[in-house]
Amino acid sequence: MTTSTSDATPRPASPRPVRTAATLIVLRDGSHGLEVLMLRRAEKADDQNSGASVFPGGVIDAHDRSLHGHCGGLDDSAASERLAVPQGGLDYYAAAIRECFEEAGVLFAADGTGRLVALDKLPPAQLAAMRDEAEQGTDALISLCDRHGWQLAADRLAYFTHWLTPPGMPRRFDTRFFLAPMPEAQSVRPDGRETVEHMWLRPAEAVAPARGLKLMNVTRRILEQLAHFASTAELMAHARGLTHIPRIMPRLADGPAGRRPVNMEEPAYEEVGHVDPDGKGGGRYAHEAGLVMRLSARVLRVTGEADASGALAHSYFVGVAGGDCALVDALPASPGHLAALVAAAPGRVRWLLSTQATTEEEKKHALHEAWPNASIASPAPGEQIDLGDATLRVLPGTGGAPTCQFLQVEDRMLLAGLDAGPAADDGQARWIALRHGFLRSRPTP
Repeated sequence: MTTSTSDATPRPASPRPVRTAATLIVLRDGSHGLEVLMLRRAEKADDQNSGASVFPGGVIDAHDRSLHGHCGGLDDSAASERLAVPQGGLDYYAAAIRECFEEAGVLFAADGTGRLVALDKLPPAQLAAMRDEAEQGTDALISLCDRHGWQLAADRLAYFTHWLTPPGMPRRFDTRFFLAPMPEAQSVRPDGRETVEHMWLRPAEAVAPARGLKLMNVTRRILEQLAHFASTAELMAHARGLTHIPRIMPRLADGPAGRRPVNMEEPAYEEVGHVDPDGKGGGRYAHEAGLVMRLSARVLRVTGEADASGALAHSYFVGVAGGDCALVDALPASPGHLAALVAAAPGRVRWLLSTQATTEEEKKHALHEAWPNASIASPAPGEQIDLGDATLRVLPGTGGAPTCQFLQVEDRMLLAGLDAGPAADDGQARWIALRHGFLRSRPTP
């Protein structure tokens, strides 16, 4: 069974439990460099990844622990330490080997001499019977090993990466990925039910648009990593030398191209986690003119048209719905942006504030026409603006154009203006809202 760890599909009504899983990436050296075994999933109406090209793998079986005594070269203590789990680390190695045999017909098992078994030398009928037997469950694989005196070659696998399905997915998997060189004297034989075709591809070829493979986000990202290595030996040495393997969890967000996973290195990642931690919807991976985004109960962001630099600029309303509020950085206040601000105002706009010095009196006049009762204020650092349920503290700006920054005290959100970075705020800010960028976090001191 192959698992998805990061593709976007309609969300369920209630969250489902996270299931543990293991995947084995099988490698070989081809005439043009490193190649990876890819399996194509069968077309199924109820499968969200129908027809996708994947690595062999699936969910940890409750009986995989019974395979511990049949694993060679690695015990549970060492495996658990490697995977940074209290216990049961060997379950993942055993499951990865089991799933690879079930789906691809490739068995990482060693005979009494320590050599990987040569399945291709067995009579075809015997091999088919072994395969059918193993697919019946873990106990059958144990019986197979006992009968032939084999040990599962857990020590031939190298732990490589760790992915968690984004919140909001119908099914979520906590998946450990392993690497192993393809055994000699064995051939790939897809099971014909879950997997119907196999391919040996260079990683760069597998992700190339011209190849046309359907790839899950996690598969594509791992293939992009593998493309940096020239040979199996180089990649295996790299994996065995890793001292810390962090868990990677994309997040789902919406944007111009529809819903998709946002990976951890993307600018939008932290903001998506802040506004939509449970994957219920509302996060965005791209800025769009006219987009209204609630960053907290007290802060509403409106994205304007591109400013002189060509970047989309943001304006911020601070204050709870229905109460007094302040509007920060309304300029350049083009007609379209001004109309969007007027439509989005959550309450009575009493203060018009800016992190930037400006002499554009015409645009200031347009703002005052829209909110005639608002004060166009230029507070000094150290002053505080009381908005009822929200408070803005004025901080000095960084050198250059910004004149000040505004700390929204209750949410510890700093409206910092330019993207040059916030001024020192004695650790008061937890989140930083920039004029052109996504909301980003600041480590708590």
